[in-house]
Amino acid sequence: MLRSLISQLGVTFYLILIIHSNPAYSDDENRTVYDVLQDFDLPVGLLPEGVTGYELDHTTGKLSVTLSDTCSFSEGKYQLKYEATVKCYISNGKLSSLEGVSVKFSDVWVNIVEIVRRGNDIDFSIGIGKAAFPVEYFEESPQCGCGMNCSRRPSLRKLMANR
Repeated sequence: MLRSLISQLGVTFYLILIIHSNPAYSDDENRTVYDVLQDFDLPVGLLPEGVTGYELDHTTGKLSVTLSDTCSFSEGKYQLKYEATVKCYISNGKLSSLEGVSVKFSDVWVNIVEIVRRGNDIDFSIGIGKAAFPVEYFEESPQCGCGMNCSRRPSLRKLMANR
C-alpha cells in the first residue's frame, strides 16, 4: 500500500513538473512581446503596434510574433514591411535568423535577417550589408500605415527625416 502511494505521488509530481516546465508560452501573465524585447535589452519599437500574440521558447530563444495582418509603412527614405507572422531567435541585444521583416531598397524588397544592438545603436542587416540607427529611434513602436509619421510623434518624425 505504501509502495502504491509513493508510486502515485511520483507520477503526480512528474505530471506537475511537465505541465509547469513547458518552455514555450504566449502572453504569460499579461506579459507582452514588447516586455520580452526589453528583457533582452532591445527597444520596443523594433515591432509595430498591434501584435496579437507571441510564443517564446526559453530554451532555444525561438520567438514567433503574430500580427493581425501584414503591416507596412515608410520611415524617411525606407519602406518597411512586416508579415503577419515574424519569426526569429532572440538573445541579449540580438534578433537573428529573422523572417517576415523586409525593407524596400532600390525598388526591390529585401529581407532583414538580423538586428543587433551595439551600445546606443541598432544595426539592421540584410546579409550583404547593414545600416545603423540610434536606439532612440525605436523607443516607441511604429503604427501600421503611418509608422512614426503619425501626428503623435512629431519629434521622432523630424529625426528620421533628417537621417
